[in-house]
Amino acid sequence: MANSRKEASRKPRGGGEPAGAGGPSIWIQLAAAFAVFLVLSTGYSLVRQYFLDKSEEVPLSQIAVDISAGTVVSIEVSGDKITAVYTDETKKTSRKETESALLQTLSDYSIEPEKLARVVIEIKDEGGLRFWALTLLPILVPVVFLFGVIWYLSRQLRGGGMQAFSFGKSMARLVNPEDEVQKVTFKDVAGAKEAKSELLEIVDFLKNPKKFIQIGARIPKGVLLMGAPGTGKTLLARAVAGEAGVPFFSISGSEFVEMFVGVGASRVRDLFQTAKKAAPAIVFIDEIDAVGRVRGTGVGGGNDEREQTLNQILVEMDGFEPNEKVIVMAASNRPDVLDPALLRPGRFDRRVTIDLPDRKDREEILKVHARSKPLGPDVNLIVIAERTPGFSGADLASLMNEGAILAAREDRKELTQYDLIRSIEKVMLGPERRSHVLNKKEKEITAYHEAGHALIASVLPYADPVHKISIISRGRAAGYTLKLPFEDRRMQSRKEFLDDIAVSLGGYIAEKLVFDDITTGASNDLQVLTALARNMVARYGMSEKMGPIAFATSAQRTIFGEGVEGEQSQEVASQLDEEVKKIISGAHKIALGVITKHRKALDAIASRLVVVETIEREEFENILIANGITPKKKEDIEHQPLV
Repeated sequence: MANSRKEASRKPRGGGEPAGAGGPSIWIQLAAAFAVFLVLSTGYSLVRQYFLDKSEEVPLSQIAVDISAGTVVSIEVSGDKITAVYTDETKKTSRKETESALLQTLSDYSIEPEKLARVVIEIKDEGGLRFWALTLLPILVPVVFLFGVIWYLSRQLRGGGMQAFSFGKSMARLVNPEDEVQKVTFKDVAGAKEAKSELLEIVDFLKNPKKFIQIGARIPKGVLLMGAPGTGKTLLARAVAGEAGVPFFSISGSEFVEMFVGVGASRVRDLFQTAKKAAPAIVFIDEIDAVGRVRGTGVGGGNDEREQTLNQILVEMDGFEPNEKVIVMAASNRPDVLDPALLRPGRFDRRVTIDLPDRKDREEILKVHARSKPLGPDVNLIVIAERTPGFSGADLASLMNEGAILAAREDRKELTQYDLIRSIEKVMLGPERRSHVLNKKEKEITAYHEAGHALIASVLPYADPVHKISIISRGRAAGYTLKLPFEDRRMQSRKEFLDDIAVSLGGYIAEKLVFDDITTGASNDLQVLTALARNMVARYGMSEKMGPIAFATSAQRTIFGEGVEGEQSQEVASQLDEEVKKIISGAHKIALGVITKHRKALDAIASRLVVVETIEREEFENILIANGITPKKKEDIEHQPLV
């Protein structure tokens, strides 16, 4: 799709935080806590002295003299504390004897009864809020503070052993059916028609279980969603719960496994018990291959904890206690490594494959992701869908988001077709690197390299047509040639593979023919074409000499985990290498003939690239016509035989 020119990678140099460097030590934390305690104690004393206790304390004899002078308005008695309020609204406090009454004490100071009668005396209960607050706060504040320090330090020091009591609890996230914000339905899932029709039976069972029970039907307990990454497996599972209106418990397979044996199994039990209480409900396990790999092979580390977790999942799904109203859904893009016990009837006996979307599905997915985005009048999602073969739903969502980012970066309120076209290349290859400027010689080499790819792709009958050529650096590629088929393909023929190999050799041959030298720019092309040629011989049976035999490699394993090393003898491996070399040599001969015959077209394409840096399909076809080459049409491809 894109042919890159690799550069030598450089290892970054620099320092970092040393290993083991963490937060402050426990002694520093204790010292800090003690300092905070002193500050709080001092602050409390100051507040009590200057804000809570504003009155002046005087002897009781002074208050008696002031009463005789007529300057005291009222007296408040609280226990043995006396508070006198004067005519100028000032307050003075004093203490009396606890055993004697206030009137008796004042009479002992020879105060005239008439003057004493003018003073309002109020007796207050000692058990008021103020009394208890002032009494208990000096005791409670230090205690609460110390407990807070102990709790904080215990959190800092708490390790795995102290958390063991909470390890057995399930960490599944619940999506409530009444939560309209997180609710997802089939209207939010475009494409995947066959998958949705399969899952509609699950929805119907959860809504109307009697219809199935009366006829003796048993709905599958487990549904395994299989497909490439980004095809919408998790989204479909949430849509089933949203359509049925039942609780949705989601958890990742890796969240079951911990360092302590038995924790994963405990979490599985807790998850299913919670789901039974909320039944009917859906339990969704994402990336189930993290715990569901084949047992007893050592694949995945040979972790006993993982195998115990898997055993518990098997028992909960179809063990001694049937779970008729709990549907277990799981997702994996590696169904080939799952344990056979998971896939037997009674467990994940319904397997739903979710393929990459075709052109019409891609158009529907783009419409879903365009709902919240203002589109300009020139936007044509059909064209975008045609230019994105092989894109998953997640890729298309990223495409629309990148288009919106490009529009916002340029301070525009609407997305244009140009934004979406640019975002296609950004998702496929990465952002443009305008700062990566090639010198004049490198620019010319890159132009001939990409022109070689484009020319051969336009001449050979089974190669995909060229849509764009660019020598602007993007991602790790110094230049690229964008080739897209007229329509989606589910299979490829031997002739198409051979033409693809010849196209991949185009840059290498053009450099060698024009400059009498080769660069590192063709390294990625050589890796891709070599892998393709080896697959033709070892996997697809497309070698006449080796015949229709699939030769496994040492890295492959069967579903039961049995290794297949040693299945190839040295003689067979040598023959495989010879056949791979023969295929590449034949493609090299074809590509060299095309470039030699159409050298003028090669020079014209490269010269134009050096000037404009990017050539779109229409301009490229005009260059071909000017040099006597007829561009490909869709009807020409349709009439070609498959083999």
